Amino acid sequence: MVSSLLPLQPFMGFKEEIEKRRTFGIVSHPDAGKTTLTEKLLLFGGAIQVAGAVKSNKIKRHATSDFMEIEKQRGISVATSVMAFDYRGRKVNILDTPGHKDFAEDTFRTLTAVDSVIVVIDVAKGVEEQTEKLVKVCKMRKTPIIVFINKMDREGKDAFDLLDEIEQKLGLSVCPLSWPIGMGQRFQGVYNLYKKHLNLFSPHGKQTSDEMTSIEDLSDPMLEEKVGERPAAELREETTLLKEIYPEFDREYYLEGMISPVFFGSAINNFGVKELLDCFVEIAPSPLPRETEERVIHPDDDQFSGFVFKIHANIDPKHRDRIAFLRICSGIFQRNTNYQHIRLNRKIKFSNPTSFMAARKEVVETAYPGDIVGLYDSGNFKIGDTLTAGEELHFKGIPSFSPEQFRFVNNADPLKSKQLAKGITQLMDEGVAQLFTKEDNNRKIIGTVGALQFEVIQYRLKHEYGASCQYESVNLHKACWVDCEDQEELKAFTSRRKKDLALDKDGKLVYLAESAWALKTVQDNHPAINFHFTSEF
Repeated sequence: MVSSLLPLQPFMGFKEEIEKRRTFGIVSHPDAGKTTLTEKLLLFGGAIQVAGAVKSNKIKRHATSDFMEIEKQRGISVATSVMAFDYRGRKVNILDTPGHKDFAEDTFRTLTAVDSVIVVIDVAKGVEEQTEKLVKVCKMRKTPIIVFINKMDREGKDAFDLLDEIEQKLGLSVCPLSWPIGMGQRFQGVYNLYKKHLNLFSPHGKQTSDEMTSIEDLSDPMLEEKVGERPAAELREETTLLKEIYPEFDREYYLEGMISPVFFGSAINNFGVKELLDCFVEIAPSPLPRETEERVIHPDDDQFSGFVFKIHANIDPKHRDRIAFLRICSGIFQRNTNYQHIRLNRKIKFSNPTSFMAARKEVVETAYPGDIVGLYDSGNFKIGDTLTAGEELHFKGIPSFSPEQFRFVNNADPLKSKQLAKGITQLMDEGVAQLFTKEDNNRKIIGTVGALQFEVIQYRLKHEYGASCQYESVNLHKACWVDCEDQEELKAFTSRRKKDLALDKDGKLVYLAESAWALKTVQDNHPAINFHFTSEF
């Protein structure tokens, strides 16, 4: 076993291993085809043999990335999935994120763990609200973005209009690397501007490999033979226009987040996915530096460091697994090696760290910057925690959110009180909801960012813990964490406001405001008290 305190640079091929990694997230508005695209990337990557049907009830097969039971039933993603596969000499790590706005918190945190993103847009619906929010977060982080315009086998918006919409609504400077020939019933395929070849579409073929025809020069008469006279003329005219309007692809500009390549295809038909993947592994960034409060961490730094961006309770209900997802930022992570847990200030080692293929897991001996490792967790981790070889580091930019929806939670089965308490505690640790226990009557309130979270929590308590809960509405506007340097002032505040106070699961004091007016009044009346809108202060 190699000591974590020894320099790891002598490891053969350390820098080569970093260069091989491509860690990215797939984001979109719900129903744009994000999970289907993830499936097809896995299919072309050889990670799976048959792609799942995300919504079909006739086929008893489900998307690999939607491994939670409620996801299979609802046909939506409610948790980030992590999947890895090897492709053309690269190690590809995909993080498939929830599209639904009620689970945006999980997606925002996941974006801290990726080096680039693919944004999926439905050709008929164009740019939608959730896509705008997610792209805004990516732009703030200067994350390189590739756009995949999906469902070209259906009627939708004109390609030029769609590019205009992407530039206006998302603020991206686009650079088409493929161009469609028709759409819907008239869709014949795409011309790959990056590789200079024609990619023909076979409707209903569900092709596993695209039919390629190399056409270096679009004036080649072979184009007419393949697509017909009129579509050939349109393609020549449109590609000439593209050269006048849009910049040429420059990888440096892409890596700096200044231009976004655009591809067209139909994920459900496997069409355009392979060329997206081929281009992605070629141009996408290898692991990027990460900022900490102390210094910038570079992937090729000798010493290991990483942070927890997600926790998932019951990833395998049969074994009651609780997994912390760790993004490795520098050095080499090794099994059975002691690492420093910065918040707890103690050493921990891991005998069975895992890599993921959604719910399928395998033990890993070593992992490199860019990799996502699952750590079995008995309650040691919180989101944002740092592990290092010993250096005191605190990674920045991992968001925490103040709840906006609140419900009292009541036990619907008194015989299952222990199961309910355990289930609620573990699900709250995932960071998708917060638990508050009222000071005056010990009643428990769950706070979430979105209403659909309540349904997911109720479902998971029932199916993963055998516990039943019922909700009761509660009129609350905001939860604010409070502290004060003057203990006498704090004592006076807690005595006066006891009915509006609660403790969170870590025992921190929280003020529950019934309205914006009530919050402002309390702030005015108690100027010595500090009110915080997240628990991370």
